[in-house]
Amino acid sequence: MINSIDTNQLLTILDLSGVWAFAVSGALTAMQKRMDIFGILIVAFGTSFGGGTIRDILINRPVFWLHNETYLYILFIATPVAIIFRNYLQYLRKALFFFDTIGLGVYTVIGMQIGLTWGYSPMLGICLGTLTACFGGVVRDLLCSEIPLIFHREIYATICVVGGVAYTLMMYFGVSENVNVLVTMAGIIFTRFIVVRYNLSLPAIHLHDNMPHA
Repeated sequence: MINSIDTNQLLTILDLSGVWAFAVSGALTAMQKRMDIFGILIVAFGTSFGGGTIRDILINRPVFWLHNETYLYILFIATPVAIIFRNYLQYLRKALFFFDTIGLGVYTVIGMQIGLTWGYSPMLGICLGTLTACFGGVVRDLLCSEIPLIFHREIYATICVVGGVAYTLMMYFGVSENVNVLVTMAGIIFTRFIVVRYNLSLPAIHLHDNMPHA
């Protein structure tokens, strides 16, 4: 069934799903900050399109949402839906985490696929995938006056890098592209759930002050 789906169709579905997930993530964060409707929409926009826009500018690719209005339609549907059903999301932080994690997995794969399609090496593809997945969240957190999650001790961008490496290895071993896409995305999502569930983190590095004080 998976192999019967055209890869481009699969990636398009995942791409639109990522826009939806990050739009909801941004809207929920903005509502936590008690923003008005316009503010919520701006944060949702930055979260959904921030990483992909930076990626496209870096590789001199037409910015994706400027050449396909479907992305904007998804944004304009997802944001009001998040607002309307906000009272049904009793655990706002859990809902935010869920949608942010879905977007993280989807956009890592999408960014890496675009990098490889445009002729970049797997290493640069991993970088583009990580950028695509993480920088929408950076834009969201900055707009909401929060320290970006990527700079916290929680393992966030590292998961995207590991997912990209796994994707590359499966590609070299001849795994079907559709299976590779789905396994990588599911692995990133599952890994982040485990990381947060067990409070795993990278060690913090401190600079010791050995200078004598006056």
